Amino acid sequence: MAKKFYITTPIYYPSASPHLGHAYCTTMCDVIARGKRMRGFETFFLTGTDEHGEKIQKNAAAKGITPQQFVDEVVVRFKDLWKAMYISNDDFIRTTDKRHVDTVQKIFSTMLEKGDIYLSSYSGWYCVHEESYWTETQVGPEHICPECGRPVELKDEPAYFYHCGQHVDALLDYYDKNPSFITPESRKNEMVNTFIKPGLSDLCVSRTSFDWGIQVVEDPKHVVYVWLDALTNYITALGYLQEDDSRFQNFWQDPECEIVHVIGADITRFHTIYWPMFLESLGLRKPNRVFVHGLLMMKDGKMSKSKGNTISAYPLIERYGVDAVRYYMVSEVPFGSDGVFTPEQFVMRINQDLANNVGNLLNRTVSMIQKYFDGTIPEDHGDLCEIDAELRSLCDKTVVAYETLNDDLRVTEAYEKVMDLVSRANKYIEESAPWALAKDPEKKAQLESVMCHLAHVLYVAGMLLKPIFVTKSDKIFDQLGVPAELRCYEKVREFGLLGGLKVCKGDQLFPRLDAEAEIKAIAEMMAAPKEKAAA
Repeated sequence: MAKKFYITTPIYYPSASPHLGHAYCTTMCDVIARGKRMRGFETFFLTGTDEHGEKIQKNAAAKGITPQQFVDEVVVRFKDLWKAMYISNDDFIRTTDKRHVDTVQKIFSTMLEKGDIYLSSYSGWYCVHEESYWTETQVGPEHICPECGRPVELKDEPAYFYHCGQHVDALLDYYDKNPSFITPESRKNEMVNTFIKPGLSDLCVSRTSFDWGIQVVEDPKHVVYVWLDALTNYITALGYLQEDDSRFQNFWQDPECEIVHVIGADITRFHTIYWPMFLESLGLRKPNRVFVHGLLMMKDGKMSKSKGNTISAYPLIERYGVDAVRYYMVSEVPFGSDGVFTPEQFVMRINQDLANNVGNLLNRTVSMIQKYFDGTIPEDHGDLCEIDAELRSLCDKTVVAYETLNDDLRVTEAYEKVMDLVSRANKYIEESAPWALAKDPEKKAQLESVMCHLAHVLYVAGMLLKPIFVTKSDKIFDQLGVPAELRCYEKVREFGLLGGLKVCKGDQLFPRLDAEAEIKAIAEMMAAPKEKAAA
């Protein structure tokens, strides 16, 4: 029976249209999910939107519409972007969905009944943008949010609190027994030393100063505060405490299922401290891993609508194709590290990796098979020389490394291995010199071996790159004449499968770009949001 895998993005706050930064996280999760499915894992991939809170209520009021109307408008933009990016999510959870609202109310009631939630009052410095309370020390004499740098305001209101203290020991024990729970490890050290060791305050889980949220059944003037509402999406989407809970039983409740949350650094403490505690209260298992990805930033910092330093994915997709945009995201920034989007690097990735490397290998191989063998891929003769054996071995090693690295969420490194294989194949052409072999009839077998090896490398690369190349992998297979029954991962280790197939030369896979013209075009795309923000 196939292994099971459950992966989630953070649920995005629909206060404005999504940009390339939002697309980055979701695309990385999509690549992981597609890779798992391709390898036979029973996979469930969730994304969605976090739609309650004071900021949404204020934004809606400023536009003269209801909060529900406001989020409905913005959520459509997220869904449209995911379609454009070929995101293969199995579900899209909205915290305004009835299934979510009903379950959150049940969860709150359960915790209240158990004594994990209690009524008190709160006085502290509150940041509307981050929806977080801060202490006097944290905001400093200027009363500035330590997370986003915006002014905070003093709030004083009755509130329900989650009792954190009684779960701290169990949380630290889970950290110790599951060293890969928080990745990278530096994030775990930050959680322990910055938040837990100094003394973890109880968490405010309700508000009365606004009403755009899920009502507390036992006390309707309170609405459930963002993190108890938002974090539980990961189980409400699966059907927890609902009439049909089969997905919940199949994924969350199966100890053999690997559960991975991929998040941004700014919400690490909520996912790695409070979320495991909430699950402890409910008697549920904890995720296997919370992976903190880096940010895809602009030169002047984190992408932000208010700063006008965003770039939309749409013009990039329209001009360069979705595969190129997805490849850039995977390859440019090591997964887990921060990176900076620049036109120069974007164009370089397309020209160097996609046009010169993958596209060039496909074009040369298909052309030579047509020229020397009337378009028929030769049968496998085994390894007739040392470089044949080396290339065949590298194919096998690449598949093993690809699986190992992807399973450890070292996604960028996994695909670097695939590109290294393609680079080696291009070098192999120069070393084997098929144009010279073709002049000597006695070396026909060696020429056949070269073409067979090159076709197999392209087959392996096309298969391994399929989670990124949502359209181009099939174009690789089309040019190699690969039938539908061979376009499956199970065959990737079988050398010589393509012998006898007829190649069919097609358009250039990734046409080489005029670097100067394209850098200028992307710079203009980047300038558009700044002009809007200035206006």
